[in-house]
Amino acid sequence: MCGIVGIIGENNVQYDLSIALQTIQHRGQDSCGIATKKKKKFYLEKDDGMVKDVFTEKKLKEFKGNMGIGHVRYPTMGSAGKVNAQPFFANQPGIFMAHNGNIINYHKLRKKLLEKSLYLTSNCDIEPVLYILSEELLKIKKKNFKTNDLILALKKTYKRVRGAFTIVGNIYLDGEEAMFACRDPYGIRPGVWGKKDGNYMVSSESVGLEILGYELKGDIPNGELMVFKKNKPPKFYEIDKKEHTPCIFEYIYFARPDSKISNYTPYNIRLELGKKLAKKLRKKGIDIDVVIPVPDTARPAATAIADELEIPAREGFIKNRYSARTFIMKSQEDREFEMRLKHNIIEDEFKNKKVLIVDDSIVRGTTTKYIVKLVKNASPKELHIGIFSPPVNYPCYYGIDISRKNELIARKFQKYYKKGLKELENKMAEYTDADTLTYLDTDDLKNITEYKTCSACFDGKYPLKLKKEEIENIEKDRGENKHGD
Repeated sequence: MCGIVGIIGENNVQYDLSIALQTIQHRGQDSCGIATKKKKKFYLEKDDGMVKDVFTEKKLKEFKGNMGIGHVRYPTMGSAGKVNAQPFFANQPGIFMAHNGNIINYHKLRKKLLEKSLYLTSNCDIEPVLYILSEELLKIKKKNFKTNDLILALKKTYKRVRGAFTIVGNIYLDGEEAMFACRDPYGIRPGVWGKKDGNYMVSSESVGLEILGYELKGDIPNGELMVFKKNKPPKFYEIDKKEHTPCIFEYIYFARPDSKISNYTPYNIRLELGKKLAKKLRKKGIDIDVVIPVPDTARPAATAIADELEIPAREGFIKNRYSARTFIMKSQEDREFEMRLKHNIIEDEFKNKKVLIVDDSIVRGTTTKYIVKLVKNASPKELHIGIFSPPVNYPCYYGIDISRKNELIARKFQKYYKKGLKELENKMAEYTDADTLTYLDTDDLKNITEYKTCSACFDGKYPLKLKKEEIENIEKDRGENKHGD
């Protein structure tokens, strides 16, 4: 999972790019990068680390230009490290590009490029896409590109590239500087755009636009190309459009609660899912004294549960604000250490009480098991767990690091899940040492939005069908690079 930003029209655009990237730092903490352009001069800097540490005031002064793009990275394809940081640059025809998502046929694309003696400098999956788009453009002409050239080249690129992605880039088009953005045919990964005077901005999430004073205008349409030029209305062009199917896990976990994604905020979706979980808890007849969320994503759902059941909600966990999100740590060892650093408890909120701990999901089971162990030290009378999503039963191949099948805890207990959700809940309660554990069912996600969502990690229904070799290559890549180990 990653985050992208693009701005055209602002003077010294690097400063706003840096601010915008910090608002989506939760989407990637491995590396970051900024690229700008002024006339015929290109500026690019990328490195390991957080935005505030890489892009100091001294570093930002080295950039120039009124157009640029930025990126924060958590690798789901290719290894970590500076060499794989985005954006990437193609010196012919002169394009910066960055993306959020996963190119599922990356290994095939890489092999095809090597057959033409086109060597990649990284293992990042956006690099071959950049080279393919550049190749298709240069087949049309060598310079002085028109908008129609970009449309044609992108249509041919979409025929060669398979995946879930939101892309932002720059190009000299129709005799002037332009920024372009496009999404995969299903719009699985998020992307929004906004306007401020004659300037335009795109981002993975809306929060950066709001902080910088841009009016949110809407989503980058799925399967379409948007072309932005300063002081001109943006243009929309259909490239390859399928049914809009955005990722449900963005709403459940990944996106900031105050972001707007396809007219919904994750905050409101989490409230609704909390209400659904409250109904299941009431039906089970579980007696609860207090509801306590695992910070931070579970707070809205916990609030809704407490309201529905008419019991108090309390803060029982203190989170270290300077620790990373355990879900996007590179290895199991990293996550276990980080959890010890990340959470502490307020014992009085647990002691001698029947406690419901609310969390967004269980992927590998590591966090849940650790939290139960931590809370048990405070001597609760009973300890119940509520998860406001279904069991994560399938890997995500579209850009979220939900691991290989054999690492998913629901998969390890598959024989129980096949007997029914209740059997899995009982086994998971036993595994975590909780008194009870309650999930939502996959049916509970239906109609949570007005449009269809990608819930493949829960139900195995992938909008973009994967080939066997693509699955094998992705899982091999994740194993070699220790993603989710």
